Amino acid sequence: MAELERPERLQIMLTSDELAALENWRYDKRMPSRSAAVRELLRRGLASDGFLTAEQGVKSQDFGILPTDGNGIADTGKE
Repeated sequence: MAELERPERLQIMLTSDELAALENWRYDKRMPSRSAAVRELLRRGLASDGFLTAEQGVKSQDFGILPTDGNGIADTGKE
């Protein structure tokens, strides 16, 4: 079997709203796959200025893709 070009796997959990945002961005940018879209977003995020290092005790759930309403629910602008 041929060796994988990207042998490392990263699994993430998304809300349905976060997945919809990713898919909308992916289709808008004509990305060939979800994986390619996530890699491109990671590349852009890592290249950006101003990212603050996570403080001690911060939980995974504190890092969402979409802004929340303060109760952990995505604020998608929908009423």
